[in-house]
Amino acid sequence: MISLDDEIRQLIDNALEEGVCCVLGTASPEGKPQISMKGSVLVFDRETLAYWERAKRSALENVVDNPQVVIFYRNPAKRINWRFYGTATVFEAGAIRDNVMNRTVQAELDRDPERIGVAVLVKLDRIVELNGNVLQERD
Repeated sequence: MISLDDEIRQLIDNALEEGVCCVLGTASPEGKPQISMKGSVLVFDRETLAYWERAKRSALENVVDNPQVVIFYRNPAKRINWRFYGTATVFEAGAIRDNVMNRTVQAELDRDPERIGVAVLVKLDRIVELNGNVLQERD
């Protein structure tokens, strides 16, 4: 069962402010990997992470074509290394897009003044520590 608790929410939601930006890993349909820093990652609900995709380049193309992603959170000061594996869904309009945009940190929104970005939700299947220890897994 996946259940993002308040500790995880606080760490993820404040990552950019604490200087520990999350990294998104995607792959093209041909299997070519891509990593992208995402300062907008937030806990959407107990089993879902979200981020504001403002660049709309290769990471977004990969997510559309191959929604299996990993988000890496590393906080060396707290000795935390989590990998969040899940399935991404893009929301180009509507209530979910607006919800994510309204919850995105201001520094990221400032880089998208015309608000052309999209919301991406990642429904989690597994949370794994860097040493391979599985913290949570979907039933």
